[in-house]
Amino acid sequence: MIIVIGHVIASTETVAEILELGRAHSARSRGEPGCIAHNVHVDAEDAVRVVFVEYWADRAALEAHFRVPESRAFVKAVRALSPAPTVMKLFEAAEIRMG
Repeated sequence: MIIVIGHVIASTETVAEILELGRAHSARSRGEPGCIAHNVHVDAEDAVRVVFVEYWADRAALEAHFRVPESRAFVKAVRALSPAPTVMKLFEAAEIRMG
């Protein structure tokens, strides 16, 4: 499994628009093959930091997601609204069930 954690710094003027774009992007992404979860959150300690948490079945599914034209358009739109660079980190993980 691949876990993606990323964030965008908005401004007070753009945070609502970035969240709207993020909700639509997450909802669309959940329908893609290999998407286990795709969510957008507001940082509880920084109201203009919008955080994305994604779970993908494997690297191939994530790479296919990156090639979707709507995904590219989303990144372009969000970067245009953000005063800071976007951040994205990828992690390989295995699910461990306790008990």
